[in-house]
Amino acid sequence: MSQPPPPPNQPPQGGFGAPQEPGYGYPQQPPTPPPGQQGYGYPQAPGQPPQTPPPPPSAPPAPPQTPPQGAGGYGYPEQPVHGQPTQGGPSPYGSGQQPYGQPQYDQQPYGQPQFGQPQYGQPPQAQYPGGPGPGGPGGPGGSGQSKQRMAIIVSAVVAVALIIGGGIWFATKDDGGGSEAKGKDKDKQSSQGASSGTTGGGDKPAKAVDAKLLNKVPMPKVSDQVTVEGMWTTDDTFVKAGVYKIVGYPLSGGDAKWTIPLDGAVCWSSDHLTKDGLTTVLYQEAKPSAKDKYPSCTEVGLLDLKNGKMLWHRNVKEGDEKIRFDEVTIGGGTVAAGGTSGGAAWSTSGQSLWKPKSGEQCSDDGYAGGEDKLVAVRRCGDYDNPQIQVQTLNPKTGAVKSAYKVSQGIDYVHVASTDPLVIGLDAGDSTGSAVSDFLSIDDSAKTGKVLGKIGTENGKYDAKCESTNVEGCRKLAVSKSANALFLGSEDRTDSSAATANEVVAFDLKTGKPIGKTDGVKGAALTPLGLDEDGSVLAYQESTWETGGAVWRIDPKSYAKTKLLQNPVASHELEQNFSPSYSEIIYSGEHLYMSDVYASKPSGTYDKDDPLAIIFGAS
Repeated sequence: MSQPPPPPNQPPQGGFGAPQEPGYGYPQQPPTPPPGQQGYGYPQAPGQPPQTPPPPPSAPPAPPQTPPQGAGGYGYPEQPVHGQPTQGGPSPYGSGQQPYGQPQYDQQPYGQPQFGQPQYGQPPQAQYPGGPGPGGPGGPGGSGQSKQRMAIIVSAVVAVALIIGGGIWFATKDDGGGSEAKGKDKDKQSSQGASSGTTGGGDKPAKAVDAKLLNKVPMPKVSDQVTVEGMWTTDDTFVKAGVYKIVGYPLSGGDAKWTIPLDGAVCWSSDHLTKDGLTTVLYQEAKPSAKDKYPSCTEVGLLDLKNGKMLWHRNVKEGDEKIRFDEVTIGGGTVAAGGTSGGAAWSTSGQSLWKPKSGEQCSDDGYAGGEDKLVAVRRCGDYDNPQIQVQTLNPKTGAVKSAYKVSQGIDYVHVASTDPLVIGLDAGDSTGSAVSDFLSIDDSAKTGKVLGKIGTENGKYDAKCESTNVEGCRKLAVSKSANALFLGSEDRTDSSAATANEVVAFDLKTGKPIGKTDGVKGAALTPLGLDEDGSVLAYQESTWETGGAVWRIDPKSYAKTKLLQNPVASHELEQNFSPSYSEIIYSGEHLYMSDVYASKPSGTYDKDDPLAIIFGAS
């Protein structure tokens, strides 16, 4: 996914194999980066102003000369000594042997037609009746968007996915507009199947909360940009990550109720919050200093947000050095952190469950959590031609319960949901969203199997995933009760259409659209996730004519009900927070919106911009 500009106080992830955003027209291989830690979303360039995206390089840097280091430890045979090159050597899977969890000979990985699926040459299937056609320019409207501090960096690709039935073809294309346009048109003709889906029956009669701006959390005073990713709500507390701390406020804002200090800046925060109020964060081992300007993201902490405490914090050492991590999550009672150096996990009591093993040629890029499940994305092989598996684990032991082998040519995999298991892949997206297709995976057997495939069609359906990270997908909702993925269609705000977009439901078993909810005129409707009852929550962006709003969508009838309407008086302030990059939570008839960076104002126009805002009736 195209990411907001990185905080200049952190350099790219250290060590071999640190992922980087591709430059325009060619996916780059990373040069050897300086010591430090990858920040939110993608590697960072210290000192780069956040308002300007980096220019496209004239030529890609040289690929790394050695394979990635990393380890995982479970389900794989022993490998050569840590750091030993594998290029020209034996496969990391061994010679003629299938490690546990590897797909068997009869598995059909993504990108190969399944038995009974339509093959190349069959006619394309029509879209669902009344589905969105080609619209105006994508992206939210309103000049207030120009005040956002996060620039959109569009990543181009060299592979175009021509999605035909159950298979996927990779074709090299140049950067010419003609080739791109042809590929896009062909995708639109062939990706989604016909459907007899229905349209939601308009607005349900209900009185929405007439909200007002209740409170603003001030922007911390910083000399440089600092990551403050993390926002949650409990029954009685609104919690926001700050600069070197986690702070709990009353639900409507005000003075802090409690503060959890951190040794350094937050690097990653899990979106998951257990029923007893537990979540986890990854943070730097120290604050920046003259001796160490870029501390590493090595510390994993388990937080009790109901009581405002850190229950424990852990790190993993390899020799005398602490291992750096990129992400952390919590699922099935296990806290798990992953990255280019491998993965580690702990029980909620703080007991070590597994950690990277020196000498292995595989590593866990990251993990995805949930109430009862833990899923790993495991990478093996050469850096420029990795073999990736999506593994459903036993959260207590790390044993592989099910493994789905992703087709060669896919560099990164995102997990949008663990239950049901839905993953995102980038096999030719040119919008910068880092996801061209979502796959629904049946992980009930030892070998995972694709159930349905849903294409975003180069922006016709809008979703965003972190470019190199496992978790972090936004602008979507997955309903287990309806067995459906909900995506907003492209924004037609600048056109004369009756509605700016629609929210479309796709059947996870077939990948076909099965229904849609009409949006509103002049403002896009973006899925945020599910409420406690399993209904889809969607955010309506603010405009110059009206404040933003929150809607509930019935996942089976597709009817929508307005829950909250913000005032027009604060629309410009509200537009500082984008569904693509900001944190947005609707809970208890309150709407919480926050930034993921604490930033120094760049001028008088943004000197009063807050870190977070709260809307509600009281």
